[in-house]
Amino acid sequence: MDYDVLILGGGLIGCAVAYELSKYSLNIALIEKDYDIVDDVALVNSAIIYDGVQCDNNIMSKLEVMGNEIINNLSSKFNIPCKKQASLLIAKNEEEEKILEDMYNRAIKRGISNIALLDGKYAYELEPNLNVKVNKVLYSQNTGVICPYEVGIAYGEIAFDNGVAFKLEEKVEDIKKINRGYKVETNKNKFTCRMVINTTPEDYNIDGFKENICERVGEIKYFIIEKSFKGHFSNMVFSYNKDESIYMCPTVQGNYIAAIKTKENLNYEEGYKKINSLIDGLRPQDINSFYEEPFYDDTIVIDDSLVHKGYIKVTGKNYAEVTMTPSIGKIICETVVSNLNCKLKSDFNDKRREIYKFSELSNEERQKIISLDKRYGKIVCTCSMVTEGEIVDAIRRPLGARTVEGIRRRTGAGSGSCRGAHCMNKIVSILARETNKNLTDIVKDSKNSKILLNRIKEFDDM
Repeated sequence: MDYDVLILGGGLIGCAVAYELSKYSLNIALIEKDYDIVDDVALVNSAIIYDGVQCDNNIMSKLEVMGNEIINNLSSKFNIPCKKQASLLIAKNEEEEKILEDMYNRAIKRGISNIALLDGKYAYELEPNLNVKVNKVLYSQNTGVICPYEVGIAYGEIAFDNGVAFKLEEKVEDIKKINRGYKVETNKNKFTCRMVINTTPEDYNIDGFKENICERVGEIKYFIIEKSFKGHFSNMVFSYNKDESIYMCPTVQGNYIAAIKTKENLNYEEGYKKINSLIDGLRPQDINSFYEEPFYDDTIVIDDSLVHKGYIKVTGKNYAEVTMTPSIGKIICETVVSNLNCKLKSDFNDKRREIYKFSELSNEERQKIISLDKRYGKIVCTCSMVTEGEIVDAIRRPLGARTVEGIRRRTGAGSGSCRGAHCMNKIVSILARETNKNLTDIVKDSKNSKILLNRIKEFDDM
C-alpha cells in the first residue's frame, strides 16, 4: 500500500482530519484539486463561533458545543486571530419572541450555560445603536469570532510538518475497491491505500454507499463595514426569524460585518436597506465591499456505515461548519484509529511556525525584525500595512501561497479600502519572483483567472 489513509479534499474539514491523524503512526496523504487548501472558506475575514443555541438538531448542537470549546483552545495554541464576542438574538414581535423562548428552553435542556432570556430594554443598554424595537433578547456569552482561513492553514501546516503528504492540483477521477483497501486514480497519479476519507461533495459510486445531495437554501449577503463607522455594535446582534436573519458583528481585524441570510434574491440596494433598518446611521460610504455566497443549512453527517470496508464520507454543508470542524476532525480520527489499530507518535510536533504581522508589532519589534530581514521594512500594501517580508514568508511557508488570493487570505494584502489598486502589481511581481514563474503565469485563484494575459511589448534587449 502507498498510504494507510487517503483524505479527499483539502477544505477545512479535510485539513482538520489530516491534523488529528498526523498525531498517529500512519502514512497519510491529502488530495486537493485546487492550487491551495481551505478554498471552501468564504471570502470574509471572520466566521462566527456558535454555541449550539440556534441549532434545531441535537447532534449538530452537540458538535457546535464541542467545537466551540476546542476552537478556543486551538486559537491560543496556534496564535490564530480570535475574539470572545457575546451575542444578542433579538425578537421584534410575538412570533419572534416565541422562537427565542423555544431556543432558550431547548438550550437549557441541552445543558448550555451562560445564556439568559431578557426583556427588550436590556438590548439598548448593551447596544445603544440598535435601530429597531426589541421585545425580548436572548443573550449568550459563549460565542465569538475567528479567522476561518487561519484555522485551516494552521491545521494544514502542522499536518505537513508531521509528515502528511499534500497532493495539490490533483483531481480524483476514480476510486476502485481492491483487496484490503482502495485504488485511487487522479489526473496525475495512481495510489493505493487501506482507508479513504472523503470530505468532498463528489460521489465516486462506492458500492453500498448512498450519497446525500447538499442543497442551498438561500443566499448570504455580506457587507464589510469600515473601522471608522461610528454606529457599530460591541456585541454580535442577530435579528432572527424563520425566513430571514440579519446580523452584525465585529471582526478579528477590527472592522465590521453585516450580513443577511435570506431565501430572496436581493440586490445590493435591497440588502443595504434591510441592514440599515437594524443599524443606526449606516451610510453607503461606510461599506468597504460586498460579497454573496450560497447559504447551506444541511445536517452534517459523518457516514461510517462502510468503515468496515475502509470508507468514511462526510456529507452536508452548514453555516456553522467552522465551529463544528474541530469536533468532526476528532470524531473521524477516533474512528480511524480504532479501525487501523495505530499508536500515537512520540515525536509529534504540535507547534505552528511563527508568523510576524508587521501591523501588530511594536516599533521596537519592527526594528528588530527589519534588522534581520530588510524586506520587512518595505510596505507593499499601505491600506493593511503588509510588508514584502510577510508576503515572501507566506509563499515560502509549508503549503505556501501560489495565488494572489492565497496571499490576500494569509496576509491581508489587497483587501484594504483600495481593493488592491496600489499593491496588485507588486504582489504579482513578488509571486512570480519567488515561485520562479513568468508574470503571465500568476493567477488570482484558479487556472482560468490569470492577472496578466500577455505582455504588451517584447524586447530583445533592455
